[in-house]
Amino acid sequence: MVEFRFPDIGEGIHEGVLLRWLVDVGDKVKEGDSLCEMETDKVNAELPSPAEGIVRELKGKVGDNINVGDVLVVIQTEGETAVPDAAPKAASEDSKKKPLEEGNAGVVGELEVSDELMSSSDEGLPETREKFTGVKILATPVARKMAHDLGIKIEELQGTGPLGRVMKADIQKAYDLSRGKEESYASPVADVAGVAPVAAVENKSEERVRLSTLRKTIARKMTESMFTIPHTVCYQDIDVTELVAYREGIKHLFQEEKGFSITYLPFIIKALILTLKKYPNFNSQLSAEGDYLIVKRYYDIGIAVDTNDGLMVPVIKSADKKSLLELMEETVRLSSGARSKALKLEELKGSTFSITNFGAVGASSGAPIINYPEVAILGIGKIQQKPVVIENEIAIRWILPISLAFDHRVVDGGDAGRFLQAFEAYIKAPNALLLR
Repeated sequence: MVEFRFPDIGEGIHEGVLLRWLVDVGDKVKEGDSLCEMETDKVNAELPSPAEGIVRELKGKVGDNINVGDVLVVIQTEGETAVPDAAPKAASEDSKKKPLEEGNAGVVGELEVSDELMSSSDEGLPETREKFTGVKILATPVARKMAHDLGIKIEELQGTGPLGRVMKADIQKAYDLSRGKEESYASPVADVAGVAPVAAVENKSEERVRLSTLRKTIARKMTESMFTIPHTVCYQDIDVTELVAYREGIKHLFQEEKGFSITYLPFIIKALILTLKKYPNFNSQLSAEGDYLIVKRYYDIGIAVDTNDGLMVPVIKSADKKSLLELMEETVRLSSGARSKALKLEELKGSTFSITNFGAVGASSGAPIINYPEVAILGIGKIQQKPVVIENEIAIRWILPISLAFDHRVVDGGDAGRFLQAFEAYIKAPNALLLR
């Protein structure tokens, strides 16, 4: 019998929501056939069968939260007749999960979906003590990963499991206490995706809402970024009157052919890439040890998209090799795909620098949080007409407010100032920008 378990999708994600079954008990399946559809923080993914055989058991109901390592489907392979034992079996060496991929990720984390069998977390079962940061403790790989993602020192925890084993609940409690939370873990909740409340809330003037998978991952990634990176933010107002006039003249050129109007975002991306080439340290990543800088010579630009489920960051790959029109096409396609969860996993990871557009939601400006492990992020505010002084005269000009949040371990205020000056020079001259 083959026990197919919910695979580890990486970046500290520990659960998913079972959206629908694509097979029934008794169905014959081939290796690679889709078994079920799971909701993750970024995409709704169909999970493929790891083997050919007959479906003998389906674990879980539609709407259930499924933890990484939980058995989803039991498949009887050719020549087998016995029903598997109720207790989970240890996975063989050939069925262990793939190692998590290191590297860049979007705001909600990089996904690496395995189509291999996985060993369960075995949480709650005894195991040989291992050395971790100099202290011998008992904890599963899942628990260790969760502690790492939340910034919890696992060696300082007193585990509540067998033999003092550190459980996921211990880590969550430690994290909540560190954040000053005193909420009950058994509180009735409702699901933001429309699932009805689990139980009525005693205090009728309050409502407790269960966070979606995406929202929980966003919260975790934002916490990781803020507690890992010493953020500093610089602000600047840029006179973009020439850009506004230029864009006004061309915005409808491709409306009939392509079905969209030209926005300011492609110009901003163009100016950004030229600036990154001039100041490459902003297109980099600090090593995990913190002793060297990984400077990227490619430009994969993440664009933050506001969706009904939360913030997602699809990535324009090789943005420096695309024309203004191609950049516009990509932003439209990726934004639409992010809102409908129709993008491929590779389109949601690997950014080297990100842009977030406060102006798109009507905000004048804001202080963005860096898309870790990147070292900076550019915030774009709302372009508005404002009075400015030009040669001792007051004039009405179109002003673009921008904000640059940067990792002060990597770059300093002077670097940020020069970066913004270069960006301003590029964006203020759209005709010259398009010739570069």
